[in-house]
Amino acid sequence: MRLLGLDVGSKTVGVAVSDELGLTAQKVETISIDEERYNFGMRQLKKIVREYDLEGFVLGLPKNMNGSSGASVARSKAYGQRLADKFGLPVYYSDERLTTVESNRILIEQAGIHDRHKRKEVVDQMAAVLILQNYLDLNRKD
Repeated sequence: MRLLGLDVGSKTVGVAVSDELGLTAQKVETISIDEERYNFGMRQLKKIVREYDLEGFVLGLPKNMNGSSGASVARSKAYGQRLADKFGLPVYYSDERLTTVESNRILIEQAGIHDRHKRKEVVDQMAAVLILQNYLDLNRKD
């Protein structure tokens, strides 16, 4: 089951894809969006859905540290509804608390990317990888 992982922000969407067996997640790209202009990156996502023959989406659910839901959760769920309406594929959610922090740590410690501007180019993709990998690990049927 091939899934697309998404880290939805207010200006960008980090994108990751699982392998065909649903075991690992790999980064794909970062899509620029502009909510005020109703540009949600659907054209680019359509290309990705076709390219990878996807069976569903996994979106990060940005809950507050205490587990409560705020405006970011509502935005993520609205984006998920857009995806479901446009593509007719299932949308799953995965807790994404601290994925951006973890992404920056990985990029610094393991990839050696110390320049903040260079990290910014890939941090959303790395967060999408972590969101998707967490979902795959939690839902793996061994």
